[in-house]
Amino acid sequence: MIAASADLQKIERKFLPGDLVLRDWATVEPFFKDLTQRQIGSPDDLSRWLQDMSELEAFINEDFSWRQIRMTCDTTDKKLEEDFNFFCMEIQPRIQPYADELNRKLVTAPYIDQLDPKKYDTYFRSVRKSIELFREENIPIQAELSVLQQQYGAISGAMTIQVQDKEYTLQQAGKFLESPDRKLREEVYRKVNARRLQDKDILDDLFCKLVAKRHQLALNAGFENYRDYKFKDLGRFDYTKEDCFRFHDSVKQHVLPLVNRILAAKKGKLKVDPLRPWDTEAEPEGTPRLTPFETGEELLEKSIECFTRLRPFFGDCLRQMKKMHHLDLESRPGKAPGGYNSPLAESGAPFIFMNAAGQMSDVTTMLHEGGHAVHSFLTHKLELNAFKDYPMEIAEVASMAMELFTMDYWDVFFDNPQDLKRAKEYHLERVITIFPWIAVIDKFQHWIYENPHHTTEERTTQWVKILREFSDDVIDYSGLEAFRGNQWQKQLHLFEVPFYYIEYGIAQLGAIGLWKQYKARPEMALDHYMQALSLGGTQTLPELYQAAGLKFDFSPAYIKTLMDFLSEEMESL
Repeated sequence: MIAASADLQKIERKFLPGDLVLRDWATVEPFFKDLTQRQIGSPDDLSRWLQDMSELEAFINEDFSWRQIRMTCDTTDKKLEEDFNFFCMEIQPRIQPYADELNRKLVTAPYIDQLDPKKYDTYFRSVRKSIELFREENIPIQAELSVLQQQYGAISGAMTIQVQDKEYTLQQAGKFLESPDRKLREEVYRKVNARRLQDKDILDDLFCKLVAKRHQLALNAGFENYRDYKFKDLGRFDYTKEDCFRFHDSVKQHVLPLVNRILAAKKGKLKVDPLRPWDTEAEPEGTPRLTPFETGEELLEKSIECFTRLRPFFGDCLRQMKKMHHLDLESRPGKAPGGYNSPLAESGAPFIFMNAAGQMSDVTTMLHEGGHAVHSFLTHKLELNAFKDYPMEIAEVASMAMELFTMDYWDVFFDNPQDLKRAKEYHLERVITIFPWIAVIDKFQHWIYENPHHTTEERTTQWVKILREFSDDVIDYSGLEAFRGNQWQKQLHLFEVPFYYIEYGIAQLGAIGLWKQYKARPEMALDHYMQALSLGGTQTLPELYQAAGLKFDFSPAYIKTLMDFLSEEMESL
């Protein structure tokens, strides 16, 4: 068993003053000047320079992370929004020219050939990529994008509906879709989607602005479109857009038939005809909805126990975060939607943000973000901050594999064996049914940025076309066309982190592969998991998958193998 400790020490500052706080650009510019002007006269000088640059990066990154965390926790506080915008408009634009200068200094530095290539090669690959993409004229555009993208959270966070004379966020209202009362489910479904429609034009306008600015960014950097620019920017060195298209086809070929079987079984169990979209989360009349927890505190304590039983180190990570108050778990009005784990480069212990409302999906979100948190803990002691910049395709393996590993211990959430069985079925069904949605979102993004001058009407038409291409044959959406037409607007990634979505599909394959290992040899699989995560970004994506005992493969044949495995596991329940 691999040993690890969650007892983290905040990175000790040796270059920056211990009490330094980022109030304005004058606070940090002297340190950037020092690094750009410093002479490197020996291997030790180079090592010290790299360490000092890493320390400054960690300081800057953590400051930005806290500004974003505080703003998403309360989108109604204008001061928090101003603090975030100040960083985006006044600090980040001034950092970028220095960052480019430091990158160029690094790749031409004396003694660079004496650094261990096993440790530094992937880092240098990313540095060269950043040099290639940097354009002075893109600095103000990137600053504007940082501010614009955050408007989505404020707009979505303000969406609420009335159900049974009480106000609920859209996340909180989701629990009613699990009710045995079909009339109530339909009422809530229609209210949620009608509320989204109220802001359709606002979100359409915001998205048009984002697409236009992203396209200009790409043109300035010498790319034909933003998709090609973003692939380079995301460091997708190990797969291409053609691989994404093959993934889409594989989902249609090997996943959609499973989705149809799952939904047909749901239709039979509920004894409804037709199956409507407000039925998919429900159980037959007389079956109480799953209530794995009541409060955010209970969710956290049960998650800690679940993690601890899997491997004590995992539980220790969550305990350390609780001790540091690095969690905000419950949904409330004015809070941004979604969930995330935000690494904190200096502190080491990250921050988990989510919108729990007492649903089964909240459990998997907590376990998912907890997997990301474990990844942050395992990389904290890596020598340079840049080594912790791992690919998203392995980061999501960390989170999705944790969801599956912990299933053996979900009895902490469910005393009743029948409820436990239902919870496992619920999760495995979602592991499978998420693939078509991932393919839809990814294919939609390719079209958007290949056709950047499209109208909102053309965008809606194309969205519906792609959505139908990956839709099941069971759910009846008749009369709901208006709701379907703007369904893409609920996916925050499209607004806030463009092209970050195919990673979920690639990583889900990796997570299923690790779970397959776990079912055969649990301790070996957990060791592989920890070994791969502890490498951070010091190796290529295929090498990280290899360290986890996985193939970096999303071919039709491999996807079929994993889907067959999932089918067997579901049948065994």
